[in-house]
Amino acid sequence: MTRAAVRHFPLYIGGERVDTDERAYGMSVRTVLDPGGSDAATLFRLLREGTEEELHAHPHVLCSVALSTPEQGRAALRAAADAAPRVRAVPLADWITCVGDLFAAFQEHREELSRVLRMEGCPRALAEAQLNVVLDLVRPESLELARSLLRQEITTPHHRIVLQRRPDGVVCIDPPANAPLFGLIASLVLLAGNSVVIRVPRSCASSLSYALHTIVIPVLEAHGAPAGTFNVVCADYEVTMRQWLDSPLVDTVYYFGSSENGLDLERRCVERGKRAILELSGKDGVLVWSDADLPHATAALLEAFYASGQTCFSPKYAIVHPAVAEQLLTRLRAAASALRPGDPEDTDTVLSPVLRATAFRRTLDSALRAGATKVCGGTQIDLRGEPDPHGVFLEPTVLRVDGFELAETIAAVREESFFPLLTVVVPEDGPDLLDRCVAFLNGNRFGLRNSLWAEDPQVIERFTGAVTNGGVLKVNDSHMAHAPHLPGLGGTGHSGGTHGEAAYPFLRASRLQSVAIATTRRHPGEAVLGAG
Repeated sequence: MTRAAVRHFPLYIGGERVDTDERAYGMSVRTVLDPGGSDAATLFRLLREGTEEELHAHPHVLCSVALSTPEQGRAALRAAADAAPRVRAVPLADWITCVGDLFAAFQEHREELSRVLRMEGCPRALAEAQLNVVLDLVRPESLELARSLLRQEITTPHHRIVLQRRPDGVVCIDPPANAPLFGLIASLVLLAGNSVVIRVPRSCASSLSYALHTIVIPVLEAHGAPAGTFNVVCADYEVTMRQWLDSPLVDTVYYFGSSENGLDLERRCVERGKRAILELSGKDGVLVWSDADLPHATAALLEAFYASGQTCFSPKYAIVHPAVAEQLLTRLRAAASALRPGDPEDTDTVLSPVLRATAFRRTLDSALRAGATKVCGGTQIDLRGEPDPHGVFLEPTVLRVDGFELAETIAAVREESFFPLLTVVVPEDGPDLLDRCVAFLNGNRFGLRNSLWAEDPQVIERFTGAVTNGGVLKVNDSHMAHAPHLPGLGGTGHSGGTHGEAAYPFLRASRLQSVAIATTRRHPGEAVLGAG
């Protein structure tokens, strides 16, 4: 893998680049793929006692990022709060134009950003998919939709009615460490006129820092965005979140992470009068009906293993009609077993190193003890695909569970998971089967996406009309792929918290305000009481 030039990224506070003496370092995936090599051993020594120059010269180091002090974190909040009135005053058309220029900027830097993502460990195909999502959300058609949702005008016989979204104010964004570029999607809260403070995760700093400092900040500066519109810090999660919760300057916290942490954060935000926007864990389901296109349905279910299942909106379980279960499982066994680890640079690699091998083994063993059947996989492997108890990859694993009653008791079906495990539930047939499938999907306490493979229009109508769980429903389509104008974020239940829904960030971080401007002269008494 070709090594990118090592960069250093400062903080960005109040329109100024601010450096510090403390550093976090973005690491190459090679640190994990070759943990016993001499380069890795040297790196661990340098992290303890090496100079910055020595670390920058190391082949596993991608970047350094300035670490912010608590005072600098407070300075970022003050800068955002001071900027908020000026940001709010910028016309919507100007924000549309500014954010629209991000499209060309991302195109210009796309190959380098993709390379950084690959060096962080994201396989090439999935890096390109991430960039496609970001690009789609800032292309002209998407911004025109944003314009229509942020401000609408209605003409009546006596009024011009304006329905407009007003910004929350200061929005603090904590991106996901496993897919930090999604922090860029959350940054679309700028469209509503919010000012932003974003935390770069110390554990995964390279791609997000590159995108912020090379693409986002230069575009904002070129458009003369008020100083303090956008602020970048890098610090420990606990310190930063405590500061955001305690500060009266913060209006909204936009959090990506586990359901356990997120739901607790929501409670603490409400206690302090703040809004919490939550992008939490998922346990997405796929329903495969008896008339489904099985080759395409199988390909969609393989998305459970993209990035080794470590994305929140990949399919985690499937409900398969008993009439086609054997056929589908045969196809799935062959396709899943053919997936092998590989270099992130390879175009056909989709498996990533797995951080939670112990949790995978615990979940798998528990399911097998409860009555699940292993269809394929289940072994820890190395980069070559060979069994290795210390390997950083896991074989794509498929389980079969017969009946909803058993499925309800198995954590592999009902609890969040971030490893390459797909559980196929095969229910008993019967005249009420579709109703039971819908009820099972709705009974999932997580709610990002659900999808269906079926040809019967009545089954499709029933699914789209009766499945209330989930922010997004997909029919006869990739489960994970982004579609034009689709809200790429948001969910219900433990995926989105009390107010979860399919989410456009600029709507979630704003509030509806209505305005009535009279266009004819009527006596107020007549307007209230009528002509009499």
